[in-house]
Amino acid sequence: MFDASLVISVYDKARELDLIFHALLIQNLNMKGIEVIIAEDGMNKDIAALTGKWSADGRLNINHITQEDKGFRKNRILNKAITASASPYMIFIDGDCIPHPEFVSAHLNNAGQNTVLCGRRVNLTKKRSDEMNSPDIVSGKYAKSRFSDIIHSALNKDKPGYEHNAEEGIIIRPEGLRKLLMNEDEHILGCNFSVHRQMLININGFDENYEGPGLGEDSDIEYRLRLTGARFKSVRNLAIVYHMYHPKTIEQPRNMEYFLGVKSRNLSYCINGIQKA
Repeated sequence: MFDASLVISVYDKARELDLIFHALLIQNLNMKGIEVIIAEDGMNKDIAALTGKWSADGRLNINHITQEDKGFRKNRILNKAITASASPYMIFIDGDCIPHPEFVSAHLNNAGQNTVLCGRRVNLTKKRSDEMNSPDIVSGKYAKSRFSDIIHSALNKDKPGYEHNAEEGIIIRPEGLRKLLMNEDEHILGCNFSVHRQMLININGFDENYEGPGLGEDSDIEYRLRLTGARFKSVRNLAIVYHMYHPKTIEQPRNMEYFLGVKSRNLSYCINGIQKA
């Protein structure tokens, strides 16, 4: 039994996953107590080779689970990760998000009974994403906020289409100061949240009826957890991930239609989840 499972949802991004592995080696806690589940929505040979190499290295406890690539089925592989998990607590990130050296400990140190922890991400520019490399990870350089980036982000954040938010990379430890300086955002973002495994079991995990990205891996799971009376706590500016640039993902309109139906039914337990009706 591990203290926690870190679930990394992956699709075809071997370079980014390798950077994540390097970042996990410099976490400020003993990773021997953490299970790393690679939840791959596909069977990419490069991902398999990379995961095999890191598993053989022995410094991380890696469990690689896969499924046949039949289109976007992220929720299905996440449910398989819940089932495979050998710990009572689960932390979720995406395979293009590099965790800060204090990321795992920030989630574990703030975990509470019947509580979901909600983090945010730093959206890196294409230039910074292209420049990111393993020496920068190992040295910790990637996690140092540059003052020029913060100023640039602050001056441009209200411009249409501007999504780079360097201020999310500043760790602010005092809770009172965090609330004063930053609006707390107690909503699930699929690439950075954590929850007790049993809480997910109680709602039958992720709803696999969602097709394509958007809503199913965050808004839906949040809505159904709230119906159970779950508490939501922000770990913004504590549990930080760095999101590697890619063109904006287009959410599927049919997902919104389905989500509106979920809300109209007002049921926390989904039919097509870990257990099938």
